[in-house]
Amino acid sequence: MAGVYFDEMTVGQTFRHPLTRTITEADNVFFTAMTHNPALLHLDEEYCRTETEFGQRIVNSCFTLGLMVGISVGDTTLGTAIANLGWDEVRFPKPLFHGDTIRVETEVIDLRESKSRPNAGIVTFIHRAYNQKGELVASCKRTGLQKKRPAA
Repeated sequence: MAGVYFDEMTVGQTFRHPLTRTITEADNVFFTAMTHNPALLHLDEEYCRTETEFGQRIVNSCFTLGLMVGISVGDTTLGTAIANLGWDEVRFPKPLFHGDTIRVETEVIDLRESKSRPNAGIVTFIHRAYNQKGELVASCKRTGLQKKRPAA
């Protein structure tokens, strides 16, 4: 799928991404180990069962954030992004667990012309991830520099 050019987007436009993903134990453990995060919440089942309110390991929130934004790329920025400018207001209102399946929606909340690049604009998205129960598990505001459609 190709991304969308800056001048093809509208404020309020919402993408309901068809790609969903079930999160596995391997996803969580590999990501946590690769990023050198020693948090027991992600790695130690016994600790989580006896010492936490969750009763099981929770999915690393950095993995959740990356997966949420990654799922959005094919419909929004694939081949049309110049640069990611930042992530703001990152929230995780509910934890994810091994075996949960997420779906993602993206809303365009702001568009503005680039002052320094006539071939680009700045787009601000809100990404929202939901689990299989329809509960909001993650959200973030993301701003990027997006290509305009090339002149014909």
